[in-house]
Amino acid sequence: MPVAQGRELAGPTVLRMLVGAQLRRLRERAGISTEAAGYEIRGSHSKISRMELGRVGFKERDVADLLTLYGVTDAARRDPLLQLAEQANAPGWWQPYSDVVSSWFEPCLGLEQGAEVIRAYEIQAVPELLQTEDYARALLRARHVDASDKEIERRVELCMLRQRILTRPSPVKFWAVLDEAVVRRLVGGALTMRLQLQHLIKMSAEPNITVQVLPFSSGGHAAEGGPVTILRFAEPELPDVVYLEQLAGALYPDRNAEVVRYRDVMNRLGVQAEPPSRTPDILRTLLDQYI
Repeated sequence: MPVAQGRELAGPTVLRMLVGAQLRRLRERAGISTEAAGYEIRGSHSKISRMELGRVGFKERDVADLLTLYGVTDAARRDPLLQLAEQANAPGWWQPYSDVVSSWFEPCLGLEQGAEVIRAYEIQAVPELLQTEDYARALLRARHVDASDKEIERRVELCMLRQRILTRPSPVKFWAVLDEAVVRRLVGGALTMRLQLQHLIKMSAEPNITVQVLPFSSGGHAAEGGPVTILRFAEPELPDVVYLEQLAGALYPDRNAEVVRYRDVMNRLGVQAEPPSRTPDILRTLLDQYI
């Protein structure tokens, strides 16, 4: 039974997905229904579905009982998965910031930590993984008008900590397509915007980061409804995850047809946008507006 390589970087969310994927394969191989599996652990078929999708934590007893039901009795096969399930229950690095992390956003933090590639389309603001502190602070003040200065600063800290995935020893590959409105919208004043654009130029030169600008002149496109993020993982058994952030919540479409559709949309946006080689020149031209 394979155990994910590099799982020390994965974080609990991705580990839960790995455990769930392996439990699903074992159940299907044994020809056992979700109803029968749920009955075995004194639960329902929906609980099994949530476990197999990695959306809940794991009780050691439940995993052990399921492995026995699925005919996995050899300790050499059981122990790695039981250990992985235990690691998946560990709190994420962001737990100290739980007071400013919404329940619908927490899965995304875990998925970021374990992703190999993140693709994003933004229509309103610079992606948080590429924001400067001042830009992030100004944007957060606009979005959380009733928040205290302390809360805003904690949100800024969280944003900066998330960016570590771009500079760690095995960094995430980040590909962002920015609507032209993103780089033209004044956020935080001229100096803040100028420094943000300079930061984008610098980051776009990193080998693991690609930034494209989708110009107004490109016309209509398939992602006009809002921002889209797609996360891909090194583990072949894990599907891509689509994350759609909204004003007061987020969606995680998980049907294969939906994931394929969003992947196709992202591919088309990459073709419509200006090539990455043009990004520094486009951003330098805009710098003249913020002197």
